[in-house]
Amino acid sequence: MLSPEQIAALAAELAEADRTHGVIPRITARHPEATIEDSYAIQGVWRDQNLAAGRTLVGRKIGLTSKAMQQATGITEPDYGVMFDDTVYASGAEIPVDLFSNVRVEVELAFVLAKPLEGPDATLDDALAAIDYAVPALEILNSHIELEGRTIVDTISDNAAYGAMVLGDVRKRPDEIDLRWVPGVLSRNGEIEETGVAAGVLGHPATGVAWLANKFAQHGARLEAGEIILAGSFTRPMWVSRGDAVRCDYGPMGVIECRFV
Repeated sequence: MLSPEQIAALAAELAEADRTHGVIPRITARHPEATIEDSYAIQGVWRDQNLAAGRTLVGRKIGLTSKAMQQATGITEPDYGVMFDDTVYASGAEIPVDLFSNVRVEVELAFVLAKPLEGPDATLDDALAAIDYAVPALEILNSHIELEGRTIVDTISDNAAYGAMVLGDVRKRPDEIDLRWVPGVLSRNGEIEETGVAAGVLGHPATGVAWLANKFAQHGARLEAGEIILAGSFTRPMWVSRGDAVRCDYGPMGVIECRFV
């Protein structure tokens, strides 16, 4: 395991990379002894510094929940990170590409909680009962650690590669629609690049919400009412560059559009 000094130093490296939109060498290449607990500690230092600087936490992202994403990254278990209020965009937004590093887009559903959800034994049914509504979302990945050879330790340390999200306009309660069959047809500049259905996320996109509540219970914490939970991608990540127009059709849950400038 890493020392508190090493954890603080790595958190400072990542904070500087976030500020400059740069990339740092893999943590696991320099510290092969680093554990998953270390990586969440690094993320936690970074999170707390941002909160102290006045940013507002609005929710959590869950990553690596689908076979498509696990195969794309070589990482075989989910992870999670935090989301701040200044990273949330509405459909139709123009998004400055220079805010991010290794910029990619993923197709997801997000859930807003009506009431707290607490583990350690939370189930899918418990998660569905706690959810106020689902909304389509695009996640913008923002990776500050070199991609080649990354492990889950690197990814978690880097706030699970979260950069921002774009939320759609259609909201559905879990009892209004079979969320497993929400489609995603992702296009860049008018050409379809990725497709999938939400069942690709752990069999049901809200399963990750229960998983996260159970993870939090290990630290004596819970998910709170009003939080947004970004549930994980059911497509592979799509690279984007300045000038790209992105569109995703979620069928009965509407369309999200944005442009990178």
